[in-house]
Amino acid sequence: LLRDVDAAARTLSAVKAQGVRIAMDDFGTGYSSLTYLRRLPVDEVKIDRSYVRRMLEDDDDAAIVRTVITLCEALSLRVVAEGVETETQWTRLVEDHCRHFQGFLFGHPVPPPADVTGLIRPNAARRQRTIALPRRLS
Repeated sequence: LLRDVDAAARTLSAVKAQGVRIAMDDFGTGYSSLTYLRRLPVDEVKIDRSYVRRMLEDDDDAAIVRTVITLCEALSLRVVAEGVETETQWTRLVEDHCRHFQGFLFGHPVPPPADVTGLIRPNAARRQRTIALPRRLS
């Protein structure tokens, strides 16, 4: 990707044409860049867990999370907050208009190769648990 962004964009476009959705993982760290958001056929951006973990204690991390959510909304990209571990984090993300999440609050990773259907059925009741939405979603 770093050597030839144009070639990567062509390859990802071909993959996307086959119905595969493309996600940019760990956005905000390492080599993630606004240039890649603009040039690559990305459907989804995952906010790195390091920002989510510190957003309640650090105003700068909170601002980064809100900005990424707003940016993705403006670019019509789905945004996923990684590393959501507490209901307080989840509530804050919902208030900031994030609608997609992953993290220990919702489930734990499973070792590969996992029979996904065997994992989904026993956890159906857990997936359906109710988490109260904040009243104010302005």
